[in-house]
Amino acid sequence: MRIVAALVLLVCAACGVREPTVPGPAATQAAADSAFAGTLRARLEAATAAGEFSGAVLVARDGRTLFEGAYGLADRERGVANTPLTQFRVGSMNKMLTGVAALQLVQAGTVRLDTPFGTYLPDYPNAEMALKVTPHHLLTHTGGTGDIFGAAFTAHRLELRTTADYLRLYGARGLRFEPGTQWEYSNYGFLLLGAVIERVGGTSYYDHVAARVLAPAGMTATGSAPEDSLVPGRAVGYTRQVVPGQLVSNAPTLPYRGTPAGGGYSTVGDLARFAVALREHRLLDPAHTAQLLAGKVETGPGTRYAYGFVDRVVGSRRFVGHSGGAPGMNGELAFEPNGGYVVVVLSNLDPPAAGQVAAFILPRLPASTP
Repeated sequence: MRIVAALVLLVCAACGVREPTVPGPAATQAAADSAFAGTLRARLEAATAAGEFSGAVLVARDGRTLFEGAYGLADRERGVANTPLTQFRVGSMNKMLTGVAALQLVQAGTVRLDTPFGTYLPDYPNAEMALKVTPHHLLTHTGGTGDIFGAAFTAHRLELRTTADYLRLYGARGLRFEPGTQWEYSNYGFLLLGAVIERVGGTSYYDHVAARVLAPAGMTATGSAPEDSLVPGRAVGYTRQVVPGQLVSNAPTLPYRGTPAGGGYSTVGDLARFAVALREHRLLDPAHTAQLLAGKVETGPGTRYAYGFVDRVVGSRRFVGHSGGAPGMNGELAFEPNGGYVVVVLSNLDPPAAGQVAAFILPRLPASTP
């Protein structure tokens, strides 16, 4: 039998017949990545044609870009197209920067997470809040500190130019509930964190974040310049919430500038660099990075709020990051904290323009071949 088998192989070799080859891991991965990119491209083109998306998308895995594209217009009046370098307003995604800046002070030993914030702001108007609420509460939205949006904000929108301005307007308010007993999203809590960062750091929140977070992360296109400043690459935001049924500029809704709670602008590339900087421990040491990103308070099925980050599971993957949404702006950063995927979606339309795209992407990410 062995002689016959050998003769068959010789005959097959002589006639040019070869046994079928099985694609290797690299070819299988490339095919899966290509199919994913094609599916995503078709989804984005359809959403843009339907008026549901305008913005930029970046998907990377272990430092390799799988997909990068931009759709729609950054300035409809001038016919300027969005590009991957367009700077989009990011809303509450800024909370991630504030979270990192706060944990840097914790790492340095100049701020304690369990100490009342009044220790750092001894002149805060409401003594009860200053004595009961800690940085941990502020970072996790469990302090009962309330929000900033409403009639007072609308009336003073353009007068609120510094963190101190917000504290003067809202600082006398009392607690909405006993700290630590509930979870309630609080933009004001992150403004208080900004004030602590300023007092302890000895400089403005903006200068502190620029030097301690943006620079080491290589985020050269991210900032919070006032809305009346010329930022050549910044997109115009478009909303249907100002004039019902019409897509118009969101300028009448914008604060004077971004705050520690949200606002400012960034690019898909800069936010991807931010994720990588955290992974590589260029912003915090390994222990404080883990502390920053680990979920603390359950906010939904498979979702927990960390320190300015959301910690969640999609399928079998753990993602951390944050979204941002307001009239004429929507964004999402989701990345695997220990390596793997980074997904960034930014849009200059109302929510859920970017959120819908991120929700489409995350469960469809190709499996990684070892």
